[in-house]
Amino acid sequence: MTEDPALAFEAPQARPGTARPLPLDRISVRDHVRSVEIGAFRSERGVEQRLRFNITLEVSHHAAAQDDDVDKVLSYDTILEALDTEIAAERINLLETLAERVAARCLADPRAVRAFVRIEKLDRIPGSLGVEIVRGTLPPDAQLLRPVRAEAPAPRPDAPRPLVLRLAGEIGADWIDALAACGRPVLLVPHPEPHRTDGAGPEGALRIRLLAMEQAAWRLAGGDARLTVTETRTEIDHALKSGRIAVWAPAHVVMGARPVPQDVSESGLAAWLAGTLGACNRGVLGAEEASAAEERFGLPDVSRFRAWAEACADTTA
Repeated sequence: MTEDPALAFEAPQARPGTARPLPLDRISVRDHVRSVEIGAFRSERGVEQRLRFNITLEVSHHAAAQDDDVDKVLSYDTILEALDTEIAAERINLLETLAERVAARCLADPRAVRAFVRIEKLDRIPGSLGVEIVRGTLPPDAQLLRPVRAEAPAPRPDAPRPLVLRLAGEIGADWIDALAACGRPVLLVPHPEPHRTDGAGPEGALRIRLLAMEQAAWRLAGGDARLTVTETRTEIDHALKSGRIAVWAPAHVVMGARPVPQDVSESGLAAWLAGTLGACNRGVLGAEEASAAEERFGLPDVSRFRAWAEACADTTA
């Protein structure tokens, strides 16, 4: 059959012949409109726009019609759930990216043979603009452009939970020694140098703050090989599993979150990240805030930090 994806959405008589002995059946969701925040342009951030989806799956042969057995057919819910999951996962810039991810998730069902995905923006111009792709199932050893996003597995009962600490100032090698010895995965939220956000507007102020935190992360990690800068959730997970102390560069994760955290101060972002990671505890490192940290989070003051850090490995917060 032709690889022209547009023909997947035409009437059967408009489709050319196929080299297969018997054409495959198809299921489809057509003219499905959703409001989504998507787009690479500044004007597309913080607003939703209408997208129209046409998704068709070619499916392997089955005896569902003869048996009238719903369990033997690939459900329309497979398409809708793939769409819902990928829209909710994170903010995306490109229609091409969303189309690839929806197609990959649909094709994860072994009964799906090919996926035709058309996505159109309805609010950018008079009429519509969009992309169309066709993707087929791959051999077991083939690499997808992007793996299907799997739901996060439930953590093992004995798996250590990360300790998220917001820095309220500079830390030296002795602090890092204590963190490395605490027996838990550690993620540091860096303390930015003073920066001006006046006149930048809400989005500009957020981006300036995030950039300042990222600069602080790179400066901190550059001074000790045990520290590694992490920009994505995948990098965070890898660092925590490999025993290195992660230093968070937050722009990618924060700007891709749905929705963006309401409190984007350093303390607010630290609390949001701790909740996202299921942290065992969170607190503040820095002499000026030690007393407040102890009162608010039940953490020891700085002078007792080493003993507390070592005890963290044996306690569950």
